[in-house]
Amino acid sequence: ECQKPDLLATSSDFLRVWRISDEDRRVELKSLLNGNKNSEYCGPLTSFDWNEAEPRRIGTSSIDTTCTIWDIEREAVDTQLIAHDKEVYDIAWGGVGVFASVSADGSVRVFDLRDKEHSTIIYESSEPDTPLVRLGWNKQDPRYMATIIMDSAKVVVLDIRFPTLPVVELQRHQASVNAIAWAPHSSCHICTAGDDSQALIWDLSSMGQPVEGGLDPILAYTAGAEIEQLQWSSSQPDWVAIAFSTKLQILRV
Repeated sequence: ECQKPDLLATSSDFLRVWRISDEDRRVELKSLLNGNKNSEYCGPLTSFDWNEAEPRRIGTSSIDTTCTIWDIEREAVDTQLIAHDKEVYDIAWGGVGVFASVSADGSVRVFDLRDKEHSTIIYESSEPDTPLVRLGWNKQDPRYMATIIMDSAKVVVLDIRFPTLPVVELQRHQASVNAIAWAPHSSCHICTAGDDSQALIWDLSSMGQPVEGGLDPILAYTAGAEIEQLQWSSSQPDWVAIAFSTKLQILRV
């Protein structure tokens, strides 16, 4: 929306929303949002996700077991709920009023803001008390999501219609996976990256059908060090950005 300024969000101790001015492109703090009503401090935030379908909403996850949904136009908490039994490590929107989260309790849970009292457990780690640390929800086909197990080299892909059972496990990384990103323009492609310095792109169009020896990636890139984070550009879907060591690299797919 051209009338609105460009905004940027960051999370650490608090959720901060920044305004980027049109004239000199200077970044200024617009709002500092604290979800703890009883203190000037809040539990450290582990992640956040901006709702593309409803841009006034940002969801945050925290080590204090809560997820908080913010209305950034009102600069107020929309909803705050205890989402898990332990620290919540990531949150992802799946639509206007639906989000999912992963936690140190080893579960993926889906929440619908129309019924805040209940959640659906989509998956639990096969090993008890094995944390799930990252979550990606497929924006092109919301039936699918992917999650990362702490210190594990595999990525678990889930179909929310069939809870508890992975639809496929991606097992070609040689060390812990740190980041996942679904393709913004395709329902069956995902990029994964990890401590083996590899960024791998997978075609999941055959998922659900048994593949002898497991699925192989269709593209691979080796960086100069462990890859900590990646993003797949929704406005420029031919480009993937990866972060490793002190570098940011932009790769053409």
